[in-house]
Amino acid sequence: MMTNLFFVPRVLWRAQRPSFRHIHFMLGAGITFVSTSLFASGDNGMGVQEPYPSLPQYGSHGTHLGKHQSDFGGVGLMQNPTARMAAAGQFSFNYNRAEPYRRYSISLQPLDWFEFSFRYSEITDRLYGESIAGNRDYLDKGFDAKFRLWQESRYLPEVALGLRDAGGTTLFGAEYLVANKRWYDLDFSLGLGWGYLGARGDFGSPLSLVGERFDSREGETGIDSTGDFDLNQLFSGNTALFAGVEYQTPWQPLVLQLEYEGNDYSSEPATSSIEQESPFNIGARFHLSDSVTLNAGWQRGNTLMTGISLSTNLANISQAKRDTMPFEVEGSSTAGPPAGDTTNEAGTSSATDASPTTPDTDWAEAIDSLAQNAGVKVNRISTDGDTLLVEATPTKYRSMAKTAGRANRILHRYAPAHITTFRYRWQARGMDLRDDVHSRTDFVAAAQSASDEPQYHYSVYSQSSRQRGLYDEVLYEPKETPLSYSIGPGYNQNLGGPDGYLYQLQLQANAELRTDTNGWFSGSLGWTVLDNFDQFDYVADSELPRVRTFIGEYLKEASLGITNLQYTRTTQLSKNWYAMGYGGLLEMMYAGLGSEVLYRPFNSDWAVGADVNYVRQREFDQQFSLRDYSTTTGHLNAYWQTGYEDILAKVSVGRYLAKDIGATFDFSREFASGARMGAWATFTDAGDKFGEGSFDKGVYISLPLDAFFTTYSRDRVNIAWQPLTRDGGARLGRRYTLYDLTGERSLGEFFQERDAVWK
Repeated sequence: MMTNLFFVPRVLWRAQRPSFRHIHFMLGAGITFVSTSLFASGDNGMGVQEPYPSLPQYGSHGTHLGKHQSDFGGVGLMQNPTARMAAAGQFSFNYNRAEPYRRYSISLQPLDWFEFSFRYSEITDRLYGESIAGNRDYLDKGFDAKFRLWQESRYLPEVALGLRDAGGTTLFGAEYLVANKRWYDLDFSLGLGWGYLGARGDFGSPLSLVGERFDSREGETGIDSTGDFDLNQLFSGNTALFAGVEYQTPWQPLVLQLEYEGNDYSSEPATSSIEQESPFNIGARFHLSDSVTLNAGWQRGNTLMTGISLSTNLANISQAKRDTMPFEVEGSSTAGPPAGDTTNEAGTSSATDASPTTPDTDWAEAIDSLAQNAGVKVNRISTDGDTLLVEATPTKYRSMAKTAGRANRILHRYAPAHITTFRYRWQARGMDLRDDVHSRTDFVAAAQSASDEPQYHYSVYSQSSRQRGLYDEVLYEPKETPLSYSIGPGYNQNLGGPDGYLYQLQLQANAELRTDTNGWFSGSLGWTVLDNFDQFDYVADSELPRVRTFIGEYLKEASLGITNLQYTRTTQLSKNWYAMGYGGLLEMMYAGLGSEVLYRPFNSDWAVGADVNYVRQREFDQQFSLRDYSTTTGHLNAYWQTGYEDILAKVSVGRYLAKDIGATFDFSREFASGARMGAWATFTDAGDKFGEGSFDKGVYISLPLDAFFTTYSRDRVNIAWQPLTRDGGARLGRRYTLYDLTGERSLGEFFQERDAVWK
């Protein structure tokens, strides 16, 4: 189940549920780390600096205080976490080395009060063992979470509670409570740590007053553990204090750090003992840019630490655009810019007046203008009295207000004079999603006078699509070009396993052949140009059917593989019910048949559905042969737009590929930029048969491609990180889902973005 990117001549993105421990990048485009944070001044308006900075950005030079990634990932000092949080939307990749450990971590800040990190810790003096990976260094995986309990104020510190290395082998498992207080260019922190952060054991657990279970830290931990999430360990056992301070130097890029550890290094997972000559660590952070930070420190009194952090804020990612100017609106007729006239968003266009519309309207020309200038792929144009109905699919702008505003201008130019209403019936794969209705008269008046804008905005409304067949005259129904394709590079990486860093460079082709409005063939073909997957040797023990742990065999055996070849068909059962059926080579590992139904009321915060699939495992060469293993898998799915910080919650309950029964929980947040970050966890009845990791989990980000290009696009690139590939909790990688296809069923920010109608 791979996630493939196709690039050139146009970008097509096929996304599946984030899976495996693969990191998928777009070759050539890359990810540019851009930070657009703005920092407030500490001036109180009288030329005197406030004596009690209450937020991290206060101070004469302190723009970088409280923003650094710790050695473990997540905002902190070096070994110690702090109560500080990054801005919501922050994404960071971090690497550091302090022998015998090398750490690679990814940190996500989906909410301003919640931080989530995923980490690999390489132990350079411990091996996996001859039976697993010979002389490969041991690699531990872990997840961290931090919650802000309250923000800093004039007299009170910022306070956070956190978990480190939770739900893994817990080699570095810890819990902590930490507070921070800022004073000018100094940021002080003081915390209480349990587990790894409290190994020095200065005190007994203060929670012993609550119950005896907090007296000692018991449970299965260590390299041989399966990684169960043991609630009995949390905040139990002896504790220790840790503390630190950061100083923002007058030289803006440089921040100095001093910390006092709560760990005495007496119980490390390294093979050799680690000597701590001093509990004090000193360090420095040098900001090459807002996105790149170099780290160095002297730890334990005898060890050099070096590292680097790359970061960007996904909530702010954007790229200046070059785009055709919208058509002008003048009186009862309009004038569009000359063909090919392109300027940037701040520029102007030299369009000339056009003649009023005549009965001999060139609808082919109008439809081409709608496609090029408004990003609207028209399926049919018809009329009913004074209403013009445009059945279409949005293809270019994420903002539907902008799409409709540009389309209004074009239709005003071409539509007959008696038309007073423009009705857009937005569709996807032949399914009606909603109708947006605009008053032509009010739009023209608002385009000419700002005072008339409120009337126009109040006149716009949306509703569930009306029954078909009510429009008596079809003006134009364009002939479809049935075939589309793209060819481009693809890149897959596999890190975190005993076989080390594995890569695969491919030339990938994607094609789609539409049979009619509701049906289409789709296919994906990958040819491996360069890879080192012949080094993939270790296949972990599994007491479950090997539904995913043969991933290495699929990747290294097929130099030319068919990753997808299926026929898909959609239908609309009623106003709120949608259905889809599909069959063929559904993904890299499985072929079969399946269907899905979805109940999604118009503009509702929730939707429910179900999918069922009969599949059979494919041969490793990714051609047309099949293996013996087959199963029926399916899930009941629920979706809820919580209304809090644009968080989408998804729950799926059902049967997985290895015939285990359980549930998957997925939470993600989408930012105004279009970027999304999220995490999922799957719990099944596999129990001890699951193996290392105990349950399936991972994190992912989804980025709009137009954040990296000067042109608008609705395409996306998805990147997922999963610590382990196991057979438990494995889901079929379906190429299409009804919830994604019916996205325009919800209005989203349509009315909040109403000003975009003029762009």
